[in-house]
Amino acid sequence: MYVALGSNIGDREAHLAHARARLAALPRTRLIATSSVVETAPLGPVAQGPYLNQMLLLETELTPAEVLRHLHVIEAERGRTRSVRWGPRTLDLDIVRFGDQHVQEPDLIIPHPELRHRDFWMREIAELNQSASLHE
Repeated sequence: MYVALGSNIGDREAHLAHARARLAALPRTRLIATSSVVETAPLGPVAQGPYLNQMLLLETELTPAEVLRHLHVIEAERGRTRSVRWGPRTLDLDIVRFGDQHVQEPDLIIPHPELRHRDFWMREIAELNQSASLHE
């Protein structure tokens, strides 16, 4: 499972570090690899500062819906509010891929529908795949 982390409000590095630690500690889940942290321009129509982004590769026995619930809790721990679509956020966590599963629900689509539009996600996934193959 690939989970994208992003932050552009407050102590961005601390928000990502919190997310990494919490995701690594999820039940029945193992952190396999972490990508480099990169700074990117914000996407969407809302004026805001740049993001720090990172991708994690995790192995889990949880379902996609269970993982999504955990992601929302972790975001809330860092003060995430969902008031403006595409707006600034303390922490944004997205399931990008979940093995070869496809999910199409009102609050969860896997693979993430924006994957093909985010070159930095593709680079991070490639980095994770390379890192994971080196550790096999």
